[in-house]
Amino acid sequence: MKTKKTKKTKPIEEPEVIGEEKDLIDPEQAPDEIEAGPREPIGLDQPIADYKREEQPLNNNNLNQVNMQSSKLPEWLRKNKTVIIAVVIGVIIGGLVLWKVMGPKKPGGLLSNPLSQDNTSSSQTPLNTDKVSYMTGLPCDNYNRRAIAVMEAADVSVRPLSGTSEADLVIEMPAITASITRLMAFYVCNSPKEIGSIRSTRHDYIALAKGMDAMLAHWGGSHFALDMLKNTNTVPDLDAMSNPGGAFFRKDGIPAPDNGFTSYDGLHKAAEQLGYRLTNNFEGYPHQAESDPGSRPKGGNLRVGFAGVYGVNYAYDPSSNTYPRTWGGKEDIDRANGARIAPKNVVVMFATSRQIEGQYNDVDVEGEGEMHAFMDGQEVTGKWIKEKKNCVINNDLVCMTDSKLKFLKDDGSELKFVPGQIWIEILEPGQTLKWTPNQTEQTPTQ
Repeated sequence: MKTKKTKKTKPIEEPEVIGEEKDLIDPEQAPDEIEAGPREPIGLDQPIADYKREEQPLNNNNLNQVNMQSSKLPEWLRKNKTVIIAVVIGVIIGGLVLWKVMGPKKPGGLLSNPLSQDNTSSSQTPLNTDKVSYMTGLPCDNYNRRAIAVMEAADVSVRPLSGTSEADLVIEMPAITASITRLMAFYVCNSPKEIGSIRSTRHDYIALAKGMDAMLAHWGGSHFALDMLKNTNTVPDLDAMSNPGGAFFRKDGIPAPDNGFTSYDGLHKAAEQLGYRLTNNFEGYPHQAESDPGSRPKGGNLRVGFAGVYGVNYAYDPSSNTYPRTWGGKEDIDRANGARIAPKNVVVMFATSRQIEGQYNDVDVEGEGEMHAFMDGQEVTGKWIKEKKNCVINNDLVCMTDSKLKFLKDDGSELKFVPGQIWIEILEPGQTLKWTPNQTEQTPTQ
């Protein structure tokens, strides 16, 4: 796979905001990272941006070209040119007036705010026909609720996180090349009262959220991500920097930036106020019945080798058919309810990446690559694929498309999960993945 090239840009300046929103990074793990607030679009000479070029204004040269072309027009058209132009202008004005009257409206008759339009996805046929989550396959009252993807920190200072035990699906990948990771948790069925610590977003997380028809909640972001979110065809945006509906809050007694939190109900209310679609259009993931307890292996240990304290172990428990998670050598629990993080399914996919601007990661989450899935105490191999098609943004960084992140087994069929929570771990080539099956006791190795 060819390495992407980007041009150098000016160093990112820290925004003037209330509080501070930048990662606390172990200096031995990665360089300092500064979050960028809203800024002007990237210049048109930079290939990493995706902006329409303005039409060229008339000057003497192209005005002469217009005159030369008009001199070749038929005689009757030249004589009645003024009348024809007036008619055309009248038609255009009339069309604009008609659109103003009949165009899209918000409830109450107000015209839609262009910044909160939701043009983000076409409807897909669901793979699960019962009243179950299209991600977990578990029955729930809110089975057809549109997912809200929430950016969450992985820093040691914020652990344990709140709300992750109630997520339907979680994606974890490096936010800085071969260094710190960041989580994006998708909430469909459950409505946690506390989710956090919230962090900023990146362009590659946006691409993954769009492929699952999710709204995106975050606290600021890289300037690449914030520029892309200005395009209303990406994902519905719930940014703490503007704090729609007061959905985000800072908790007392916790230093910034670790004190940024939200709740599901607050995010849902904000999305409703912004006029976003609240029902799901994502086809979801297929499921199969889990294995009989008597047929399960005695145990096993999965090592996902993110850098340093970001490394993860999953110790397979056959009695619950889950993979209890250990993070940086400590049991991973949900701070809000004390529940152990123990997904039913773990997918590890490899994707190439590169560092940009000395601090951001650019992960190739479109295309295809190696995949290993773990469920029922077994390993399934194959590939992941996310097609580059119908891109609403297409530049050197990303093809922003609603194509699904799909997992295919070696025989070419789509992977079927067992009902339950899914964790997707995205490793970079060279990072360690080790599955040790059939252990009687699971002792995570660091």
